[in-house]
Amino acid sequence: MVVLQEGMCPGMDGGLLRSLLAADVKTVEDLVSSDLEEVAQKCSVSYKALFAIRRVLLAQHTAFPVSGADLYDELLSSTAIISTGNPSLDKLLDSGLYTGEVTELSGGPGSGKSQVCFGVAVHVSHQLKQSVIYIDTTGGLTASRLLEMLQSETSDRDEQMEALQRIHVFRLFDAYSLRDCLSTLRSGGLLQASGGGSVKAVIVDSVSAVISPLLGGRQNEGDFSSCGSSRVSQA
Repeated sequence: MVVLQEGMCPGMDGGLLRSLLAADVKTVEDLVSSDLEEVAQKCSVSYKALFAIRRVLLAQHTAFPVSGADLYDELLSSTAIISTGNPSLDKLLDSGLYTGEVTELSGGPGSGKSQVCFGVAVHVSHQLKQSVIYIDTTGGLTASRLLEMLQSETSDRDEQMEALQRIHVFRLFDAYSLRDCLSTLRSGGLLQASGGGSVKAVIVDSVSAVISPLLGGRQNEGDFSSCGSSRVSQA
């Protein structure tokens, strides 16, 4: 409950405030819910002035209803959905990877997590023509494998090379280096790391490879890879 104060809005001077307090109008709620004509008579002030003050206070201190449709439209305008390049996986992920969210792939060794990450990187770099930050903590990412996947997308040599150049690879092999790298990217290093281009996805493959040594080498579900679309990227 907000108490009325002098100068809290245009027209709320000391004289008017004293008159309102004398009329037992002490809070914003009291003023906006009262009969303005009655208050104007009690305080000997202009009804028009009170109406203008109430309008300002309503804008400053009250909430306005928003429909679910409006919220959904706002969500669509601020969220991009990135296809993984695999229709079946997109369906499983409710259309694909969402900006501002982290999608984690977990499973045993050899279950195909890294291949999914390779596929996302290739799809974003080739089909969307956007940059990808790929953090490789296992040494499993090779240019030959990426080129092989790109060759299945296009036979144009120039397109293949351009797509490869959009995939920016960082090789890190301990948790502290990974933490520092992600912190730098989050603080604005995304554009610098990509040479000034638009970054659409950040992929870490894999997190457990650097976390496991800190836990004594024990892994319950094998290694896992984490793919996340960056909020700072363009939709």
